[in-house]
Amino acid sequence: MPAERHGAVGIARLALLTLATVGPLLAAGGATARTLKIATVLPEGSSWMREMRAAGGEIAKETRDRVKLKFYPGGIMGDDKTVLRKLRAGQLHGAAFTSGALAQVVPDTELYSLPFLFRNYAEVDYVRERLDPAIRSGLEAAGFAVLAISDGGFAYLLSRKPLRKVDDLVGTKVWIIEGDIMSETALEVAGVTPVPLPLADVYTGLQTGLVDTIAAPPQGAIAFQWHTKVKYLTDVPLMYLVGVLAVDRRVFDKLSDQDQKTVRNIIGAAARRLDSENRRGDVAAKQALANQGIEFVTASSDAELERWRDIAVEAVDLLRKQDRYSDQMIDDIQATLETFRSENENADGNGP
Repeated sequence: MPAERHGAVGIARLALLTLATVGPLLAAGGATARTLKIATVLPEGSSWMREMRAAGGEIAKETRDRVKLKFYPGGIMGDDKTVLRKLRAGQLHGAAFTSGALAQVVPDTELYSLPFLFRNYAEVDYVRERLDPAIRSGLEAAGFAVLAISDGGFAYLLSRKPLRKVDDLVGTKVWIIEGDIMSETALEVAGVTPVPLPLADVYTGLQTGLVDTIAAPPQGAIAFQWHTKVKYLTDVPLMYLVGVLAVDRRVFDKLSDQDQKTVRNIIGAAARRLDSENRRGDVAAKQALANQGIEFVTASSDAELERWRDIAVEAVDLLRKQDRYSDQMIDDIQATLETFRSENENADGNGP
């Protein structure tokens, strides 16, 4: 065979070998490259946005730009219903949801927020370690890839008049987020007709007097400037809130297994850092509220505190009858909590 032909065959074989090895890698990179568009109501400059932007940079680096995160903060993509609609339409790929928002799809997602369920973070950690997998499983089955379930903090009542007793709620105009059946049920048991508003309208509602009482974590009240329109904080944890960072599984599953693992690991680590920061921030936020003139009040007596808790029990009974939530999940949460309390007699404190 002439030398020229040997050379041509060698080059052809080299080209085929290159296509066989490098080609699939290039094709895979092109097929899985994705910018995940993620919405959140949290404002730019918040600790969540800082941490997640840093996580996005790390993900882009580790995946060699095959996966990028693009955030839309401050509610610019609309309220929860709008975000879910845009997600289904493919205009967004995910969001940092409140548990109440995802309850429109998987109601059990918000069961951690049953009123007066948890009394401190020790209880939260014990229950969540055991039951977060069930929450994740329900959301995954509904079409979400759950990247993180994280602390939203304890919500407290903030109001224009002191609320030390259940009867003090009479005549108040309490805000709830639109579609929040859980809070609506609890308030109606207490004899209060709530005022539903989207999150974006709460500040204006407080400003105009449409509402005069809200339930929010101290950090959230400060971030949205709601604290400037109230005078009192009832220093009894009303409910525990969680946030869920989730993306559409149809989109997430198109990423390679390794890229999915990278995204989950980096976002998970960021969420754990945020949890630690948020818990430290709770203390600082409450001090900041006190420094700005917010007066802290508490239940007028132990008996009154039990009245609040009795309302919560009645509300749970009513929620069970609505067949909105899984009885089994409620039972599991309550049984797990009782196990913790029986093993930790000092876990019955009034605060986180």
